[in-house]
Formats: sequence, C-alpha cells, structure tokens
Amino acid sequence: MAMLSRITELFEIDYPIVSGGMVWCSGWELASAVSNAGGLGLIGAGSMTAEVLREHIIKCREATPYPFGVNVPLMRPQAAELMEVIADEKVAVVFTSAGSPKKWTPWLHERGIKVAHVVSSAAFAKKCEQAGVDAVVAEGFEAGGHNGKEETTTMCLIPAVRQATSLPLIAAGGIATGDQMLAVEAMGADGVQIGTLFALTQESSAHENFKRLCLNLDEGSTMLHFRKLSPTRLVKNGFQAAVQEAENRGASEEELLELIGTGKTKTGIFEGDVENGELEIGQATGLLKGREIEPVDVVMDRFVAEYYSSRRQLINQAMEEQISRRSF
Repeated sequence: MAMLSRITELFEIDYPIVSGGMVWCSGWELASAVSNAGGLGLIGAGSMTAEVLREHIIKCREATPYPFGVNVPLMRPQAAELMEVIADEKVAVVFTSAGSPKKWTPWLHERGIKVAHVVSSAAFAKKCEQAGVDAVVAEGFEAGGHNGKEETTTMCLIPAVRQATSLPLIAAGGIATGDQMLAVEAMGADGVQIGTLFALTQESSAHENFKRLCLNLDEGSTMLHFRKLSPTRLVKNGFQAAVQEAENRGASEEELLELIGTGKTKTGIFEGDVENGELEIGQATGLLKGREIEPVDVVMDRFVAEYYSSRRQLINQAMEEQISRRSF
C-alpha cells in the first residue's frame, strides 16, 4: 500500500523512504533496488570520478524504471564535473550535502532537476529555504559517516527544523525501524532518509566483512571522532583506537589528517579490512544485531510493515481510551 506524503508526491515514489548516498555503499545496485522497492534510491557520488558516476547512472537506469537520484557532496573539488554528468544524463533528483546549496540549486532547477539538501541545524534549514531547494534532509548526530558539528540528536533536530521551515522535511540519523519513521512523522517529518539499514543489505557495495561486523555490534559500539575536522561516527576497532589516542593527547588537525591518510574508508568498508580501516556506520546498527545480510526488498517490506503495525497499535489504543472515558 503506497503512502501519501509530500515526499512521495515530490519524488513520485510509493514510500517516503530515501536511501542515503553513502560512500562505498551506494552504487547503482543499491540505488536501483531501493527504487524498485518503492523508495528513492540514491547513488553516492562522494568517491566517484565523473566517468564512474556516468557508468553508475546508466546501469541504474537500466535496472529500474522508477525515479532515482544522486548525492553530491558540494565540498568535493570535482563537484562541477559531477553536476555536468548528472545534467547530461538527465537524472531526476539531486541530494546535495557538505556545502551551501545556494550556487547549485538554481543551476539544477534550470535543468529540471529536483533538489534536496542535507542539514544538521534549523539555521541551515532556513538558508536552504532561501536558496530555493525542494526539500530538506535534517540529519541528527546518530547518523553514520560525517555529522554536524552541533551534535544535535534527531529527536531534537526534527521539531526544530519543522518550526524553522515549511519545506518538505526528510528525517535522518538513527532511523532503522518502521516505528521510528512513525515517531519522526509525529514530530513533523514528511519522510525519512536511511543509511545504516540499507548499507548492510545484499545490494550494498560494501564488503561482506563490514556488513557482518556491523550486524553484530552492540549499542555503544560506535564513537564520534574528528571534531576538529568533520565529526565522523566510527566503529570501534584498531583504527578508531588510534584516532582516540591521538585526540586524547591533543593531536593537531595536520596530525589527524595524516592518520586518516588516503583511502582509509575504502580499505575498511569496500575492501573489508575491519581492523585497520575506517568504518563509518550509524548508531542504529545496534538495533540490527543478529540479522542476516538480506536483499533490499525484504528489508523494505519489513520496515513498511513495522510502520503500519505501530500506527494501527496507536490508533487502537486511542480508540480504547475514548471508549473507556465514555463508559464513566
């Protein structure tokens, strides 16, 4: 059963569910699988060259007849090249992040492309509305990967952003179950963006070692680091321990950049070195402990069923309370 919301209408999808554009996870296979399951799949262009992105867009279009999009971190030096490919390939939707949407939103709109921008505060959400974006993604600090320096939780961020802007609002950060989508909907969200849950599916391009490790993590198995650079949520492992030791002794930005080196996320997430690589994942991984690596359609069906089950339960409870009051 399709869900009606401002997000489903905006992106012409069945469910107001967007997959995060995750580096080393969100290739064409994951994006097309999410779109085929009724959501909006995103190709994560954060680690791609223009040529590689074009290849993923072409393959995604061949794999799904439904809308899909591309996530572009605006701070990337190659952002302009990526945008040219997106326009040339006539992608329907772009999610921008890590920068100001003011420059690129009009450019994309001129080419008939819808734009959503990721923010971590109500103040940035207001700037997005002024920039003319079509929707805003408010991401709490429970999320994996790079987080806002404000470290505002999703529970606090969503109502604050809802008060600050009338834009269609997509909640993100720590959301991995249908009842969590119902909760953020109650706070004013029109849909959700999900990273961790989809990063650990069969279609994710992440290494199986990474997926299996994350599906066996406990609550508290991730930590936020690199506050001097860009706050990043990491799985506790050998690399994370080295980062923590460096930060505890007051390492400079230069030292931390040297520690990260080149390709550390690729080493961990894509190549599967789960001890020495940089493993980025959200706090929601603790909610998934014990699950298998499943295909996206199974994960999506469960998520939607959880949402409807929780909604029915709340409705039934409300009706029972009304009946109880009338009996007095």
